[in-house]
Amino acid sequence: MNIRIEAGDQVIEATLEDNATARSFADLLPLKLTLTDYAATEKISDLPERLVTDGAPPGITPVVGDLTYYAPWGNLAIFIKSFRYSEGLVKLGRIRNGLEILQQTGPLEVTIQQAKGEAHELAR
Repeated sequence: MNIRIEAGDQVIEATLEDNATARSFADLLPLKLTLTDYAATEKISDLPERLVTDGAPPGITPVVGDLTYYAPWGNLAIFIKSFRYSEGLVKLGRIRNGLEILQQTGPLEVTIQQAKGEAHELAR
């Protein structure tokens, strides 16, 4: 599934993975969130509820542009810099374009929603 992350009049495009956690995230859309800086490596935001992590690997090594879920805290994390292997991190998807918008410092108000013309849910 393709999604749009809108920050004012700027648009970031991403593609979600086909896994249980990404489907759980897609079920929450549309979302209005405030992304904040974390360790100069990622933009994070709490989610309104915990996501399903059935079948997820124990962790991943995130790279720039990865859209992830950090299960221990229950938050969304979008990586603006690559990072080391982290347990509890589940890949939700990948930013396709517009990453430079997220690389600006400071809080960022966003709306995350399905891209127009997309099916309402990922294949199960």
